[in-house]
Amino acid sequence: MPLHIAIDARRVRDFGIGTYIRNITRALSALDSENRYTLVVHPDDAGEFASLGNNFRLAHFSIKDSGLKHNLSFPGFLKSLKASLYHIPLNSVAWAMPRPYVVTIHDMSSLLFPQRRDFRYRLHQQRYRRGVVRAARVITVSQATRRDLESVLRISDERLSTIYSAPDPAFTTITDNPAQQRQILDRYSISYPYILYAGTVRVHKNVPRLVEAFAVLRQKLENHPVYRDLRLVIIGDELSKNPAVRRAVAHSRIESAVRFLGFVSIETLRVFYSSAEAFAFPTLYEGFGLAPLEAMACGAPVVASDLPSLVEAVGEAAELVSPDNVFDIERGLREVLLNTERREWLKEAGRVQAQRFHWESTAQQVLAIYREVAPKNLSN
Repeated sequence: MPLHIAIDARRVRDFGIGTYIRNITRALSALDSENRYTLVVHPDDAGEFASLGNNFRLAHFSIKDSGLKHNLSFPGFLKSLKASLYHIPLNSVAWAMPRPYVVTIHDMSSLLFPQRRDFRYRLHQQRYRRGVVRAARVITVSQATRRDLESVLRISDERLSTIYSAPDPAFTTITDNPAQQRQILDRYSISYPYILYAGTVRVHKNVPRLVEAFAVLRQKLENHPVYRDLRLVIIGDELSKNPAVRRAVAHSRIESAVRFLGFVSIETLRVFYSSAEAFAFPTLYEGFGLAPLEAMACGAPVVASDLPSLVEAVGEAAELVSPDNVFDIERGLREVLLNTERREWLKEAGRVQAQRFHWESTAQQVLAIYREVAPKNLSN
């Protein structure tokens, strides 16, 4: 009998989670015409889901997925949908969440890298664990995140399923248009070689250390015929919450060589990926490596941390560095810039690696979990 599945899609505009929501719903729409789906969305985001199948409908809910108001109102709203099961695509589970539900864990950075360890952190920790413990199934986006859940929250292995995400198809189906690329770069006054970072700007992303490594690299290349005007371009949100980044720029005295661009569209980000001399991702912690895979799909050679979660994503197709060591980050960047043979190999290997991940496969595995955990005698 057909199921009725409700998916919380309010974070569709977020950097990484938005990629997950957009693409899992599109892939489910292409794959499944039997079951019914209700997507819970903010009214302003309805246009993000315009092309889904006839078995998809939207339910508007404007309250954000955090805070007391959300905890009090969201469970009742979900119950009114009378769904067979619910899918929460990140661990922001309301206290009285109706069951059964599936939750996707992308990483555990909010527990492992909190801004402060006060009573709010303890409440968050308690809510985080409760959301996982009460779930019928927990999807992790990597084996590394799965191990984190087992070790930090002591969640039993049989309730965990690892299902990899994939790059947005907008990055994997590129048609080169040099004139259009040049137009976008001109809009941002980009006429120089640059190293790119794209992602959220949070403490665990290690951006200040990337800035320091770039300063060392730029000094070494100050007389290089190609890279003497090398720049660092940082695309990401929440910069104001991490002032250490700007302090690192000022301390290194490279203000004129670092550009902060904030949020950009996928079309613009695709151009920045494909035009970069290298994509740098020396994060201290990551649930998976979606941003490096996006860069690889666009043909950028990648320098990434040697973390197990990132290695799961990039394999051998990236220059791996120790994220704790400024000089090793600088070494990796310099190797990619100056070793032409290594650079070209990474570009080709990266494209191949990115093609190993597909949203169709992700959706198939998620749909199998829906069918497994939904009550067998319930259909709406």
